Amino acid sequence: MTGRPDGSDGRVDADHLARRAAALNDFVRAADGVVDAERLDPARELGERAGQRLALSRDYTVVALAGPTGSGKSSLFNALSGLVLSDTGPLRPTTAQAHACVWVSRDGSGAGAAGPLLDWLGVPPSLRFSRESALDAEDEAALRGLVLLDLPDFDSLAAAHRLEVDRLLELVDLVVWVVDPQKYADQVIHERYLRTFHRRREVTLVVLNQADRLSTVDTERCVKDLRRLLDADGLPGVPVLPTVAVNGPPGVVELRGELEKAVAGRQAALRRVGTDLDEVAEGLSTVVGPPAREPGLDVVSAMIGTLAGAVAVPALIRAAGASYRYRAGRAVTWPPLRARARRPDPLARLRVERPDAPTGPTEQAQAQRSAVRLAARTLGDRSAEGLPEPWASSVTAAARSRLNELPYALDEAVGRTDLQPRRTPVWWRLFGGLHWLLLAVAVGGVGWLLTGFLIARLGTDHVRPAVVAGAALVAGLLLPVLAKPFVALGTRRATRRATARLHTALAEVTGEYVLNPVRDRLGRYSAARDAFDTVRG
Repeated sequence: MTGRPDGSDGRVDADHLARRAAALNDFVRAADGVVDAERLDPARELGERAGQRLALSRDYTVVALAGPTGSGKSSLFNALSGLVLSDTGPLRPTTAQAHACVWVSRDGSGAGAAGPLLDWLGVPPSLRFSRESALDAEDEAALRGLVLLDLPDFDSLAAAHRLEVDRLLELVDLVVWVVDPQKYADQVIHERYLRTFHRRREVTLVVLNQADRLSTVDTERCVKDLRRLLDADGLPGVPVLPTVAVNGPPGVVELRGELEKAVAGRQAALRRVGTDLDEVAEGLSTVVGPPAREPGLDVVSAMIGTLAGAVAVPALIRAAGASYRYRAGRAVTWPPLRARARRPDPLARLRVERPDAPTGPTEQAQAQRSAVRLAARTLGDRSAEGLPEPWASSVTAAARSRLNELPYALDEAVGRTDLQPRRTPVWWRLFGGLHWLLLAVAVGGVGWLLTGFLIARLGTDHVRPAVVAGAALVAGLLLPVLAKPFVALGTRRATRRATARLHTALAEVTGEYVLNPVRDRLGRYSAARDAFDTVRG
């Protein structure tokens, strides 16, 4: 049985079926734009159709009589209804539009209550009939809830007739194929219709009408041969019922019994939707595969490394370290010596020399962009490993979808990254203050010495200020030597800080322009896969 069993009798669980139909819509939304439209459209149409059918009254079971010209569908329709509702005659075809006969449902509503269902089926109001009179109460009680359709001939010369048959065959709950002894082996009905219904055998009946034209032995032989053909069509076990529609109700007793069981069980509509879901799931089974995997840290790191090389990040990191050494050296240099001609800050010089955006198709620029494209493709390929088509191609395409914007985004991200310390190191200020203090002491000592010379003759009493001034001068000159370990330590920290900030900037750009499109596509695949698991039940 189709759907989730609700017990030992194999009934279809309506709630589970509704979840499967809703999941099919989720699958279509996730796969839209990835899976080829021609392949996805049947699923889209089924999702809408299944939702509409399940939302309509389940108190009614829609049964269609379908068959070739001259098989006696209209006669069978009249025999089952007990009324002359559909025209019959020697001219073919006599049915141009579907006729509907509605048996009053169990809650007492008749054709009027079935109106929304008949509107959905597209049966004109003028071709709707109802069996709900008081005289019918006893005889027709077992068929309450049946909507019987007499379809046009599927082999009609009128193309509109064939299109109408094909449309309604996608909507009805159960199909009764009506054939006659002359056309039961017709190639059209087997190849175009019955063979395509192999998954719908639980909602399919076959009637060998006009059995009165055959002897009992010939009828048995035709039924046996028809069963053989149905087995070849993938419909083993489908009931084959001989009928004689011209005899009225006595000639359709067995068929009527099958319809009564279908109506009583109220399962035909659910089984039809379930078989359609099974069929569309089988057709899309190759679209989903193993779970998606996030891009690994190794491939992401490799991508960031490639981007770093493409925008000269290693040179910037070295310049950041050199800039720290330069600025720290100035901070601990004896103040009188700072006034000498100085070279520019290495980082500032590199920022000026480095272009803010790609400038022409130079050989180096082309090589860098080629490296970036290769890295993006590698990331996409690694992320798509194991995924079925077309998802694998979609993921790799997503990884390259914004490559034209990437070089400019990289330059902008690197350009706005601050590589200098956010505040002046404390030890710079300490050494600077000590320098100025020593300079003040040296200047004071010199002044003291000169003042002594002016007040008295040079003697032993003037050695002390000279020593103070000399000591201060020597200490000031030695401070840069004492600061070297601090400069080296600070340089390493500045290099690590620049590395971290630049790699953070590159990671953000990689995430926005490469990883996010890949993750979005992988997320859609995961959503489609989860929904498809529910569709398959």
